[in-house]
Amino acid sequence: MRTAGLTASQIQDRQARVNAASEITFLNLVADALPDELLGFHLAEAFDLRESGLLYFVLASSATLGEALARAERYSTITNEGVRLRCHGGSDLSLRYSYVGVPRHKDRHQVEFWSRMLVRICQTLTGTELRPIRVSFAHPRCSASGQLDAFFGCEVAFASDADDVAFARGASQLRLVNADPYLNEILIRYGEEALAQRANPASPIRTSVENALAPLLPHGKGHAGEVARALGMSERTLARRLAAENLTFLGIREEMRKDLALCYLKDASISISRIAWMLGFQEVSAFTHAFRRWTGMTPTQMRAQARSC
Repeated sequence: MRTAGLTASQIQDRQARVNAASEITFLNLVADALPDELLGFHLAEAFDLRESGLLYFVLASSATLGEALARAERYSTITNEGVRLRCHGGSDLSLRYSYVGVPRHKDRHQVEFWSRMLVRICQTLTGTELRPIRVSFAHPRCSASGQLDAFFGCEVAFASDADDVAFARGASQLRLVNADPYLNEILIRYGEEALAQRANPASPIRTSVENALAPLLPHGKGHAGEVARALGMSERTLARRLAAENLTFLGIREEMRKDLALCYLKDASISISRIAWMLGFQEVSAFTHAFRRWTGMTPTQMRAQARSC
């Protein structure tokens, strides 16, 4: 817990708020210790939906699923300030996750937890076995994905450009079994009060760069110009803002590649060549050289050492 910046009292106090970054670190440490590659997904299986508090009851008392998900977008920060939901209508009904002030590339378990929770909530509120037509995650996963496919009822896409859960367009019109317009009106007032009490956290420039860089690396576009464009600023402005915090783009990219490499190597089903590609290296030899510089050993040696432990 100390490594994650948490205390025993925080864990035991059901009213305590846990920093999203600390939660991600804690879940990663627990998953490694158990070990459980699908810790977040497994935790969501028996989690009492009512533990989500005000957010859950606002959704449950809404009239339709589309209305409930629109309110999930507005009030999701009440329960998790680091992950935002965006509800999109059109050819389908989708919810997309975005990370604010939290490095997305370090997370797997929290986003898989919330995605399973989202589907469970939709099924419970509608009294149906509603399944998504599309589920995608930004992080890679080659092994153990069959359990996710079986639960969601579709082939889950990994190493995608976005974290997304989508339902058929008609799902938005599904009536909710516990719809209560009078209760909903009261709960929305509480929701607005809760939002007013929480200032929107500013996204540190380093985290913004990391979150913009992550989906660009596998496409060989992990360059300062591309990241600056994704953030809506010039490359010069990006460099100036980083320098103000004693940071450089190359330094951030180097550290991020190292963190991701160490994470990917834990999954024996991901080949060294694929890891090199996911990190934006054109040649395996370039990745091997960089990894030796970071750790003093080759990726193959690191993986062999992990197996022997």
